[in-house]
Amino acid sequence: MATKIVIIDDHQLFREGVKRILEFEKSFKIVAEGDDGSDVLELVERHRPDVVLMDINMPGVNGVEATKQLVDAYPKTKVIILSIHDDENYVAHALTSGARGYLLKEMDADALIEAVKVVAEGGSYLHPKVTHNLIADYRRLTSSDRKKGFQQGEVRRPYHLLTKRECEVLQLLADGKSNRAIGEALYISEKTVKNHVSNILQKMNVNDRTQAVVTAIKRGWVEVR
Repeated sequence: MATKIVIIDDHQLFREGVKRILEFEKSFKIVAEGDDGSDVLELVERHRPDVVLMDINMPGVNGVEATKQLVDAYPKTKVIILSIHDDENYVAHALTSGARGYLLKEMDADALIEAVKVVAEGGSYLHPKVTHNLIADYRRLTSSDRKKGFQQGEVRRPYHLLTKRECEVLQLLADGKSNRAIGEALYISEKTVKNHVSNILQKMNVNDRTQAVVTAIKRGWVEVR
C-alpha cells in the first residue's frame, strides 16, 4: 500500500518542489494539495491520507492551529510541520499541537523522504539542525547545573550493543549532524551512514534518530558537547 500524502503550503513553487521530490518515491502517492490551513479538514475527510505535510506560517488558519484541529478530528493522520524557523519555541508549539515531525525548508530531498517514511511508520522526525538546537539547550541547562556542582558522568560508550563505528555515528547524531555531514566527518558514503543509523535504531529499539539521541544522552552513552 502506498503512503498517501497531502501537502498544505501557501507558496505554490515550494509546494510543487516538494511534490516532485516525493513523486520520485514509488511508495508515496500525493492525493491532494492545499494553500491554507482551513483546507485541511476537508481534504483529509475526502482523501484520508496517512501523512500531511503542513506549512507552519499561512494566511488564515496557521499550521499549528490546523494541526490541532486535524489531530483532534483524525488522530490516525500524522502531521509533519514545514518551517523556516529553527527556534525551540516554534518546535515546541508544533509538537504540542500533535505534529509528529518538524522539518526546516532548507532540508534536502533525502531528509524529506526519510521524514515521511519514519513518521508514516509511527515514529517522529526532527530536522538535524532542530535536534542540534535542542541539545544546545540541554547543554546550557547542564552548564548552569555545573555551576551548582553538577558534572556529567564519565561517558560510557555502548560497545556491548553497538560497534565502534556505530558509536561514532551515534555521537555525531547527538552533535546534530546530518547524514551527509556524518559521512564527511567519517569519510564514508551517505548510504553507509544510513545503514549505520538503521542498525543503531534497531539495536537500541527506538523508532527514529531523535529518540536514539535522547536515550543515549540519558544513559551517558554520548558526550554532551
